[in-house]
This record gives sequence, structure tokens and C-alpha cells, in this order.
Amino acid sequence: MVDFQTIMLFSVASFALTATPGPDMLLIASRSAAQGRLAGLVTYLGVSAGSFCHALALALGLSQLFLAVPFAYDMIRYAGAAYLAYLAWQAFTARDSFAPQTETTKKRSMIVMFRQGLLTNLLNPKVALFFLALFPQFVAPENGAVGLQILILALVLNIVGLAVNGTVIVLAGSVRVLSSNTDIFAKWSRYFLGTVFAGLAAKLAFDGQR
Repeated sequence: MVDFQTIMLFSVASFALTATPGPDMLLIASRSAAQGRLAGLVTYLGVSAGSFCHALALALGLSQLFLAVPFAYDMIRYAGAAYLAYLAWQAFTARDSFAPQTETTKKRSMIVMFRQGLLTNLLNPKVALFFLALFPQFVAPENGAVGLQILILALVLNIVGLAVNGTVIVLAGSVRVLSSNTDIFAKWSRYFLGTVFAGLAAKLAFDGQR
């Protein structure tokens, strides 16, 4: 098991990392500003689920594949960029995704947002390399199952991330709450969200440094 001191040190490191603006925070903030706090929270939950998947991959040794096979890294990177570009196209061409919804369509929309957060995180190989660089520093084989330690640290990271991104969600969501013209705001929200997706796609595609 992970000892208390290690958890505290990892929590401090997690706060410093999650409080630094990055692609995940930008996605969550833009979603909150465009479609409200619930949308931002659901997007974060998708990102968080992606983090657990990366932690599981690290525990199984799959993350080292990106170091051993550079082609695999680039393949995932370009797939992620293509997916983000597709989301940008959807945002720019959508006509009714910001309109009032029934309970059924609202539930479906939440599932879509969760999936987008999940896939955006999973298809970013830099997240896997980040886990590969950070987690081993806080894992001690003599303390028991390494895989279990990694998953515990991933839980700590996501709890800290929820506190940080929860604040971002509340603040960014205030933009939508304060909006007075729903039609105009919905139109520009689509463009804003599409621009964010397009920017993230370009960054992932052209920033080849690992």
C-alpha cells in the first residue's frame, strides 16, 4: 500500500500539475462556458476516466510501448488530432445542440460529452508519457503490489483534479449564467468550442516533441 507521506507528497505534486493550465483544463473550461456547469462536470468525469485508463495501462506496462515503438506514439497522436478536428467540425456545423432539450436528448448529450472527454484524454499519448514519468517516482515495490499503488495514486490525482477543475467549472460556468441573449450566445458558444477543439487538434498534430 501507499504510505501516508507518499500520498501527501503526491497530492502536492498533483495540485501543482492540475492547477497548471493545459489541454484538459481548456476543454473543461470551454465546455462549461459554452454549455453550462453540468456539461463541464460531465466532460471532466470523462477526462478522469481516461486518466484511470492511462494508469491501468501503466500498471500493465503498456505505456512503455510509446517509448519502444515511436510509430505507435505518432499513430495515437494523429488519431487524437483527427478526432479533435472532427469535434471542431461538429461544433462549427451544429445547429441545435445548444437548443432546449428533452430529458432523453439531454441524457444522450451528457453521454456524448463524457465520451468526448474520455477519448480526448485517451488519444493524447503525452498523457501516457506523463504518467510514465511521474508515477514511478512515488511507487515503491517493497510496499506491495505496484499496480495497486499506481491505481491509488491515480485516484488521488483525480480527487485533486476534481477540486481544481471544479473551481474552473464554477467560474467558467458563470459566463453562461450571466448571458442575457440565449440565441446569440449559443451561436458564438459553438464557434468558441469549435475553435478550442481545432486549436487542440493542431497542437497535438504539430507538436511532435515528447
